[in-house]
Amino acid sequence: MAKQKTEPSGFEELKEAIRRKKPGRLYFFHGEETFLMEHYLDAMKRLLLDELTESFNYHRLNEETFDIRGFADGVESLPMMAEHTLVQVDDVDLFKLPESDREKMIDILSDIPEHCTVVFVYLTAPWKPDKRLKKLWEAVSKYGAQVEFRKQEPKDLIPWISRAFARKGKKIDNALCGYLIDITGGTMTALAGEIGKICAYSGADQIKRSDIDAVTEPVLDAVVFQMTDLMGQGKYGPALMKLQQLLKMQQEPVAILGAVGAHFRRLGAARTLLDLGKQPSDLMSLCGMAAYPAQKTMDAARRVSPAFCRKATELVLETDYQMKTSFDDPDRLLELLILRLAQEAGR
Repeated sequence: MAKQKTEPSGFEELKEAIRRKKPGRLYFFHGEETFLMEHYLDAMKRLLLDELTESFNYHRLNEETFDIRGFADGVESLPMMAEHTLVQVDDVDLFKLPESDREKMIDILSDIPEHCTVVFVYLTAPWKPDKRLKKLWEAVSKYGAQVEFRKQEPKDLIPWISRAFARKGKKIDNALCGYLIDITGGTMTALAGEIGKICAYSGADQIKRSDIDAVTEPVLDAVVFQMTDLMGQGKYGPALMKLQQLLKMQQEPVAILGAVGAHFRRLGAARTLLDLGKQPSDLMSLCGMAAYPAQKTMDAARRVSPAFCRKATELVLETDYQMKTSFDDPDRLLELLILRLAQEAGR
């Protein structure tokens, strides 16, 4: 089974450029870890601007205020009482500009002055270059650095979480850091909000799991993983309690079923890889998973048989069909699915 090549994100190069205080002239920031993106945007601003002259040397445009002439003026503006200017453009898709504007954009990107740094930021809009527009794509790829802010791995997140708690006078062990990553989905944006809530709730210096559970609402995938893992162990009662937790979170039954189906597909793939003597890294490549959930899925796959994985997929498809074609209560259909899956796992 061939491994998929992981494309470089450009993140390490950006960190090094900021560390050396030698930023490039053109960047395209994108990715799901928006907390990290905003952090490095602030670092770029601190490096290039100062408070006294920022209003003269910082030019920011968005979808509503962007026009090619205004953008060109910002890029060409000389710094006032400073050495640098910074032009930030938020959520503007260059590849959807009119043809005449695209031609002008190519000229601008190919000749950005030494004193200017331009950062196109994609926080809410996706970064999807249209490589069919060859001239513009060539300008973007030749003169710019595309930086993807990917979700961080637990090995990087755990020390960051520990430091965040320490700044608030709290201690937390690594196992609980891993648990918090698991139930929040592992983005720094989500974690930052939850850490504040947990610290405000806990009256002790040492954070306990009960503190986390009291104020943190797990994401759908985290609860589904817990639920399906219990099914794989044949524990119907606890699995049903997890389902009730999801329903109390006002998750739609069809969304829960979709997440259950996705999990069992990954579990089936993991079981097949185990039988072939493969490693979690192979599951990461095959399913596009990060290291931590891939390891967890491989561990869960050791507890189930290939026959159970196939049957689980069949039962999910059957339940999906019933939800869409019958008048039966979707909540009841999910409960029946869990019961049948727990029975299959116990065989």
